[in-house]
Amino acid sequence: MEKNSVIAVFDVGKTNKKLFLFDRHYKIVYEKSARFLETTDEDGFPCENLDSLRLSVFDSLDEVSRKTDFDIKAINFSTYGASFVYLDEKGDTVTPLYNYLKPYPEDIQREFYRRYGGEERFASQTASPVLGSLNVGMQLYRIKREQPERFKRIKAALHLPQYMSYLISGRLYSDITSIGCHTNLWDFEANDYHPWVENEGILDKLAPIVPSDMVYSSQLPDITALVGVGLHDSSASLIPYLVGFNQPFVLISTGTWSISLNPFNTTRLTELELKSDCLSYIQYQGTPVKASRLFAGHEHEKQVERIANYFNQATSKYRNMIFDPSILKLDNRRELRKSFSDQELGVFASDVEAYHYLILHLVNEQKRSTELIIKGSDVKRIFVDGGFSKNSIYMNLLAAAFPDIEVFAASMAQATAIGTALSIHHSWNSDPIPNDLIELKFYSPSIVL
Repeated sequence: MEKNSVIAVFDVGKTNKKLFLFDRHYKIVYEKSARFLETTDEDGFPCENLDSLRLSVFDSLDEVSRKTDFDIKAINFSTYGASFVYLDEKGDTVTPLYNYLKPYPEDIQREFYRRYGGEERFASQTASPVLGSLNVGMQLYRIKREQPERFKRIKAALHLPQYMSYLISGRLYSDITSIGCHTNLWDFEANDYHPWVENEGILDKLAPIVPSDMVYSSQLPDITALVGVGLHDSSASLIPYLVGFNQPFVLISTGTWSISLNPFNTTRLTELELKSDCLSYIQYQGTPVKASRLFAGHEHEKQVERIANYFNQATSKYRNMIFDPSILKLDNRRELRKSFSDQELGVFASDVEAYHYLILHLVNEQKRSTELIIKGSDVKRIFVDGGFSKNSIYMNLLAAAFPDIEVFAASMAQATAIGTALSIHHSWNSDPIPNDLIELKFYSPSIVL
């Protein structure tokens, strides 16, 4: 029986760790999911269990390699960012995988920015707000200050995607999608590492940068597949859209955070944009993507619970609520507080009306956030994926908020994993990339906001 040629993609989130096998048409032919108990670092702060993650990679590859119906041609990885794995001379880990949510010491942070030009200037150069441990380069700076002996032992600091690739290829390398995403390592003005990286002796500990579409041979005797270098998940999720669409677009990726991504805006971040939670990162082809973020999914969840409790309803009622434009007509518009969280729910005639106004508030905030990264580019389309793409009230109001731009709900199974596979398409797949990877639903403006 002829084997099915596939690519294996490890998609590692903070909570779920998944392995997918995609065939040559990028259809999922195998899927496995795992969750690991967290461990703690030396301060008792929760962190990823690296041993469990490492063993799961080997066990999962061993399992799928023994399946007689698959021929694994390539392997690639995408993971969450802001995470370094520190290796010593023998390839053993030197520290835990520190959690990017771990509070950063204020005295070390003040010292750093005082030494390197101040927060505003430094944030402008590195295209990122001041985010503490989320600026992953600051984790290395902290180790040098607090744990100098451990710092000396570090031979290589690998971003998490490249560590996973290293487990199979045995090679040390860095990738620009991780380096260029709010790390404090990359100087966007000079298009090189920021001078502080060399000044502090950190450059010597960073592996050489290789192209994001590079592949290497496996060091494992039973694995003959080519090995990709791995990608930051935010960059990977954008790849199917970059491959599929040529006209300038913005992708609003919705979940706990609603993140607006504009790969067609090359203007420098302004002070206002940085203060408004905007940043730039570098996508897999090496060009910058301007991004803004909004805590919209989290706020939606909180307020839905508040509405449901007040009106004695189940929260599930609002999952597929139909849009009723008559509720929000201009001649029927209510004067409400600027923040929905401060809004008294008693002013609404029903929970349906309250929910419509909640979404209106969120869309108004989304418009302000997205406009920050549209400015300076000729965007023709907005694609929305994730949870809000399935919300008809949200999508209709978003279309009304951007009447001069085409607004689409985008549906795609496992965009991050498929993007990770597409990044090395040429290495393992001789078929053309399918043109039907993304399902689109158009929303026309049906109400004046």
